[in-house]
Amino acid sequence: MTTLRKLGRPTDHRKAMLRNQVTSLLRNGKIETTVTRAKETQRMADKMITLGKRGDLHARRQVLAYIYDEDVVKKLFDEIAPKYAERNGGYTRVLKVGPRRGDAAEMAILELV
Repeated sequence: MTTLRKLGRPTDHRKAMLRNQVTSLLRNGKIETTVTRAKETQRMADKMITLGKRGDLHARRQVLAYIYDEDVVKKLFDEIAPKYAERNGGYTRVLKVGPRRGDAAEMAILELV
């Protein structure tokens, strides 16, 4: 059974934060965040790319329900998903980069493979 990390935030704030991080990851190719946030974002980003590989109308509507930026969804279906056509999962990687200066939180870079 998989459980979601709560990340110390209320449900609506956590969902909005993960949506924003997935959108930024798909728009820019990589983001820098804490390790726990990166792992949660990685789960959702892989699901979005898998939906993008399906490529049908229902998958596009499911992605649009999660990612609100239509330009990013278009990029996902036209550029990103075809790149991973023969790959079965593992579309992103988490690279640990050390502690953050202010509060020593463990930081990581989440990037598309």
